[in-house]
Amino acid sequence: MSLLTRNGMKFRLKSILALLLATVLMAPAAMADDNAAADVDKVAREAVHEAEEAAHDEQKKLDPKELIFEHLGDGYGWEVPFDHHHRIPLPVIVWADDGLHIFSSGRVTGGKTYRDGNIDFKIAGHDSQYKGKVVEVLPDGQEVKPKFDISITKNVCGVFISLVVVLGLMLWLASFYRRNGLKTPRKGLGFLELLVEFVYDTVIKATLGDKGRKFAPYLLTVFFFIFVMNLLGLIVIFPGGANLTGNIAVTLVLAILTFLVTNIFAKKHYWKEILWPDVPIWLKFPLPIMQFIEVSGIFTKPAALTVRLFANIMGGHMIVLVLTLLIFIFAAVSPVAGGGTTVISVGFSVFMLVIDVLVSFIQAFVFTMLSTIFISLAQEEGHHDDKAHDHQGANVQVAAK
Repeated sequence: MSLLTRNGMKFRLKSILALLLATVLMAPAAMADDNAAADVDKVAREAVHEAEEAAHDEQKKLDPKELIFEHLGDGYGWEVPFDHHHRIPLPVIVWADDGLHIFSSGRVTGGKTYRDGNIDFKIAGHDSQYKGKVVEVLPDGQEVKPKFDISITKNVCGVFISLVVVLGLMLWLASFYRRNGLKTPRKGLGFLELLVEFVYDTVIKATLGDKGRKFAPYLLTVFFFIFVMNLLGLIVIFPGGANLTGNIAVTLVLAILTFLVTNIFAKKHYWKEILWPDVPIWLKFPLPIMQFIEVSGIFTKPAALTVRLFANIMGGHMIVLVLTLLIFIFAAVSPVAGGGTTVISVGFSVFMLVIDVLVSFIQAFVFTMLSTIFISLAQEEGHHDDKAHDHQGANVQVAAK
């Protein structure tokens, strides 16, 4: 019994020693595996960190095209000066399937989704066909446009601000004359009166004659409205910064107003010259060649007004933005090139801004002048042509003598 006990104890000791030996031999391998796993985990973390940094750098990478059209386009908020990540919120007003929804644009900026009632709303991203517009998000993730979107966007708010400025200036001038009679205003009001008198005497009265007083309220309003919108568009901070006359929708509405005033108040002779012009019969019957040309001219006039104002103002804004972006483009290539470009770009940008102030006046003046000419063509009477013909004949006889 003692022998069996002694043998059992020896077996147990051998088993313990074998287990200790196996543990000692396997420990380095296990430590190596742990170290390898730690190295793999470290490499993975570094790769993820590098990928995040690369994505962040890609987001921060300058995209001139995106920046230019972001500044020139419309939006559901007003940019905070020198901060592209925050905006002054504006009202979002949309009509969806379940009715009217009104909420602040701050709830959907920055990629956020806002649930109003039973519908989720957000501003569509760059990869969406509704880029930059408020859309409904369906349960399956699909984006659809609301039935109507009458939100107060940056351009709409800018139009209201321009309207208030023009109305305030005109009421200010009218109140001065109401208090002081025919006394000449001075300083700011004197400059305002100078503009009114200049546009009325050199354009409206000179073109329309006695009928100038009838159309002066509309034409002067158009001039000051465009002029104020142009000037506000040159200011980079609120309440400026909205590219109003560089938006073709705004210029189109202004041109349509001139179109309506021209044709609603047109005389019979104007329509006679369109429907049955004074040309050889074969040019108007049986094929209405001249009628087609004249009717086309009715619509090409507002089209010319629309594109002309839009293109000139848009071009001026784009030149200033491109000159400014050249600083950052060259700075990304070389700090020396960026420093040299800064001086040139800033100088040209300031020069172009000064030129744009002059262009703002010229474009408002030209739009008013063309509108006056179009209205005057519709105000001609039939006997005016005969008088002009007789006057021309008399000049020819005098010249012959």
